[in-house]
Amino acid sequence: MLLWLLLVLTPGRGQSGLDPKASLLLKPPWSTTFKGQTVSLICRGPHSPAQGHVSWYHDNYLLRKSSEEIRIKTSGDYKCKTHGSSISDPVHVEFSPKWLVLQAQHPVFEGDNVTLRCHGKKDEESKAKSYYKNGEKLGGTNNADSIIVYSASRDNNVYHCTASGDGLWSSWTETSNRLRIQVQELFPRPWLTASPSQPPEGSPVTLTCETQLPPQRSDVQLWFCFFREGQALGSGCSSSPELQIPAMWSEDARSYWCQAQTVTLSVMKESLRSYIRVQRVPVSGVNLEIQPRGGKLIEGENLVLVCSVAKGTGTVTFSWHREGTQTSLGRKTQRSLSAELQVPSVKAQDAGKYYCAADNMRGPVLSQRLRVTLAVPASQPILTLRAPGAQALVGDTVELHCEAQTGSPPILYRFYHDGVTLGSSSAPSGGGVSFNLSLTAEHSGNYSCEADNGLGAQHSEVVTLNVTVPASQPVLTLRTPGAQALVGDTVELHCEAQTGSPPILYRFYHDGVTLGNSSAPSGGGVSFNLSLTAEHSGNYSCEADNGLGAQRSEVVPLSVTVPASRPILTLRAPGAQALVGDTVELHCEAQTGSPPILYRFYHDGVTLGNSSAPSGGGVSFNLSLTAEHSGNYSCEADNGLGAQCSEVVTLSVTVPASRPILTLRAPRAQALVGDTVELHCEAQTGSPPILYHFYHDGVTLRNSSAPSGGGVSFNLSLTAEHSGNYSCEADNGVGAQRSEVVTLSITGLTGSRGGHVTTGVTGVLLSLVGLAAVVLLFYYWLPGRAGGRPACDASSSSSHSDPQEPTYHNVPAWLEMQPVYSNVNPKEGDVVYSEVCRIQGRNKCAAGTTARLPEDKDSSVIYSQVKVTSTSGSRSQLSASSAPHR
Repeated sequence: MLLWLLLVLTPGRGQSGLDPKASLLLKPPWSTTFKGQTVSLICRGPHSPAQGHVSWYHDNYLLRKSSEEIRIKTSGDYKCKTHGSSISDPVHVEFSPKWLVLQAQHPVFEGDNVTLRCHGKKDEESKAKSYYKNGEKLGGTNNADSIIVYSASRDNNVYHCTASGDGLWSSWTETSNRLRIQVQELFPRPWLTASPSQPPEGSPVTLTCETQLPPQRSDVQLWFCFFREGQALGSGCSSSPELQIPAMWSEDARSYWCQAQTVTLSVMKESLRSYIRVQRVPVSGVNLEIQPRGGKLIEGENLVLVCSVAKGTGTVTFSWHREGTQTSLGRKTQRSLSAELQVPSVKAQDAGKYYCAADNMRGPVLSQRLRVTLAVPASQPILTLRAPGAQALVGDTVELHCEAQTGSPPILYRFYHDGVTLGSSSAPSGGGVSFNLSLTAEHSGNYSCEADNGLGAQHSEVVTLNVTVPASQPVLTLRTPGAQALVGDTVELHCEAQTGSPPILYRFYHDGVTLGNSSAPSGGGVSFNLSLTAEHSGNYSCEADNGLGAQRSEVVPLSVTVPASRPILTLRAPGAQALVGDTVELHCEAQTGSPPILYRFYHDGVTLGNSSAPSGGGVSFNLSLTAEHSGNYSCEADNGLGAQCSEVVTLSVTVPASRPILTLRAPRAQALVGDTVELHCEAQTGSPPILYHFYHDGVTLRNSSAPSGGGVSFNLSLTAEHSGNYSCEADNGVGAQRSEVVTLSITGLTGSRGGHVTTGVTGVLLSLVGLAAVVLLFYYWLPGRAGGRPACDASSSSSHSDPQEPTYHNVPAWLEMQPVYSNVNPKEGDVVYSEVCRIQGRNKCAAGTTARLPEDKDSSVIYSQVKVTSTSGSRSQLSASSAPHR
């Protein structure tokens, strides 16, 4: 079965004068379906949803249905109509009894892509589907449920499809219906309108290209192009359906047409040709104007003739004429309502009556006639100055004569001096006039005259008059960069005579001596520059001479100020060295500089004082030296033109060494043989280097130097011979100073040198000491068990100590639990007791004739007693020790 898909074309009221057509839509959007199925029809009007009653037609029969959407199951042509729309185009819906149908979507417009679907009742049984166009198989479509036909056009192509599969006993093939796609117009052929349809010549015209898109494609963008004959108008195609022509002329009366197209150019349609007629308006109201107004011209001026028309269109030909002549003065053809003609440099024969004519192909129309008159202006006058002699001097009478060679009388003459009017005079019959001047110095300058006969004033050339005036007394001016004239400044000497005829020769003098001269050819003053030095101070004057007698200015003094130079600081001391107590003179002096000069003195950057030198030279400042005066000194010179600082001068004040202090530093309170004792000597004040000498009983031990000051030390490893008086001396070259004497007592034991006898006796003594130690330990053990006395008792030793021999104690407070040693030599007998006691808490250690065990078990005490027989020589040095007992 051949199915037709109809495109609904919905023209607007502007084209058909009817309401826009209603649109009929399908749901689902297939115009062919299987018999027994249901299709929904939807009616759309210009207002959606449809307003009011909807009429439905089936094969031109009115259905008894009025809703916007109905459901159908019967094949046929369907149409609808809504309120505000005309009846829609028919849509054919086919309910096919076939097993296989070829379906196309609805609606389809020009340029659309159309989907064709090959659909079977039981698609799952189909194994292969093929599509055909005009009986030829389309490649690449095997087994596709649908294909797309791109950019559909209104052609007569016929499509169908086949489906095949395998049955129980054999394979099968089904063929669908044949389908011809009738594509609907996207938009109707456009029509061109012109407003106005018959424009007057020269008036604008608006061209409109009208067409209409269906409601379903209202979003499509169209472009419009306009043509006159085969020529495109405007700047090309645009989205506007209108084109305005600014002015239409008779030659523009042609055929016009327009073209509407989609942006993708898939659809293009042209309108019919329309002929636009242009109406021509004949010229009228021709008028002539003359410039300058009134027609009164001066010979040599330009005459301008302006011809205009009140009405008239198209190309107008203008022509200009003067009465009495056969030919026109000029002709112009142009598309305008006015034109002008210029007649350059009119002469007397150009006077007369003038008119113009205008013609736009409907016959010439003449203007009114106007008269032109001419007058001769005065020519440029000539000014003549007549003086009694070759030079014009003050007091002379000069005649000024002014005359124009041509010009219509009467002529008024005016005389000017440097642009200022001197006077005026008239020549009723033409010719020239004169004016007399009695000269003064002010009459020098430029003179001119003017001739005016009412047709424009004419000026003569300028004539210069120089009245010779003797030079007046000049004025000398000295111009410096600042308030003061400084060395190095450039001073301008300006000399000027207020009056005097140029040229004037000027001479400059310094203290009566000529510096130079310069000429002022045009008068005024001259200048002379000096680069100042100290020698330029003095009196200055100048002289002006223009050949009528020299004039001398008054004297002007000039004082050149010299900035202070860098000063020199000198320190003057009584001797080669600056000692504490000396008086030192600080002298500061700048070699050059204008007085007064203020000097300032500085010590390590701190101001000491200042002094002024009113007449120049230097100043001095005295110091009574102390140790603190050592350091860097400088001075500054300032005469108000910038302070200058001297170089730094260093002063070292030598301080005599003070009396040194000698300190003996031993490892313990009692100096023993074998100890190392440090002797330290130091002077608290004194300039380095300081040389230190150490003395023992007046004999020099050693000397040492302290290059940077401070003290020095000297170490002694003691022997018995080192006991005695010690002192030291400090000397820094300004006088040696001796310390006080310090006495050193060295304690030590002396032994026999008897050889074998001594050795034997020593052995016996050692045995006795051991036995005595055992007895003593046992003796003290019994009382200790009963809670006896403390381990050490100092009270028992005081009465037995020998006051002639010193006892040394060394118990520092911080050495708790440290051993303290004491040696006791009893008065009776040659026995030496040695006791060692460990301090605990506040206990003290003492030696006695009778020793006891300590009550505290933690105290550790060693006792030993040696009885030695005295010899005539020295005492033997004995030492005994025993193991510690608790």
